[in-house]
Amino acid sequence: MCFRTGYVAIVGRPNVGKSTLLNNLIQQKISITSRKAQTTRHSINGILTDQQSQFVFVDTPGFQTSYKNRMNAAMNRVVSQCINDVDLVLFVIEALRFDERDQQVLTLMSGSVPVVLVVNKIDRLQDKNKLLPFLDAMTKKFNFSALFPVSAAKKEQLSELIEIIRPLLPENPPLYDVDEITDKSERFMAAEFVREKLFRLMGDEVPYLTSVIAEKFVETEKLIEVHATILVDKSNQKAIIIGKGGEKLKLIGTQARKDMEKAFGKKIFLQIWVKVRSGWADNVNVLRQLGHE
Repeated sequence: MCFRTGYVAIVGRPNVGKSTLLNNLIQQKISITSRKAQTTRHSINGILTDQQSQFVFVDTPGFQTSYKNRMNAAMNRVVSQCINDVDLVLFVIEALRFDERDQQVLTLMSGSVPVVLVVNKIDRLQDKNKLLPFLDAMTKKFNFSALFPVSAAKKEQLSELIEIIRPLLPENPPLYDVDEITDKSERFMAAEFVREKLFRLMGDEVPYLTSVIAEKFVETEKLIEVHATILVDKSNQKAIIIGKGGEKLKLIGTQARKDMEKAFGKKIFLQIWVKVRSGWADNVNVLRQLGHE
């Protein structure tokens, strides 16, 4: 039996469930999630290896149809490059929803790379009878290699999706060891866990005006020491994140630490600072440090 290995980009507009799909396909949390759109800012590889194949899923940022700074522009470049550099694309949309934002992502498809349409969030449908006509309408928009409905959040039909995309991968030996699940470092993941809590615990605007850098990541036999810095644009944002008596920042730290301990399998000593860095999202040096340039 031939072994198949390939890169599979997961693309779509913001908030269609790409990161949830990645995490549940590989059965491990490596990409942060929240109910807010545009949580993902980097491409993150999640690796699933079985006896027949190795899938290297590439979670990409939601494609920005109107971006305001260098960081958003860099995120769009990541999406465009990934689509052309992989063996297969999973184009994720919401069930019964396809608008001009989805169409803009679809126009990025060159036709040279196979595209599977993944129709997500079918668990939210009140009338499942509307799904078949919707899928039929989608076949007229692009020459998809396959169309498949799933619920990433409920883990419905994900094993079936794997079997749909397996034969679309090229015949190649594995690129990663069988126990590897991501190409990202634990230091990167630590910063992302902190940033996820900003999206989950703060109001609508503040998370988009922040980023997180893991300034220090030191691992010993029993403990990992992490020093993280939250970057903000203005001093009032710093006050909001810290909260009255430091309570909000303490909650962010507590939840992030628990995620790190679960992911890394060790006790975590976590310290978080909040620093004002005006215009950081347009600062080339900061973006380079964050991995966007």
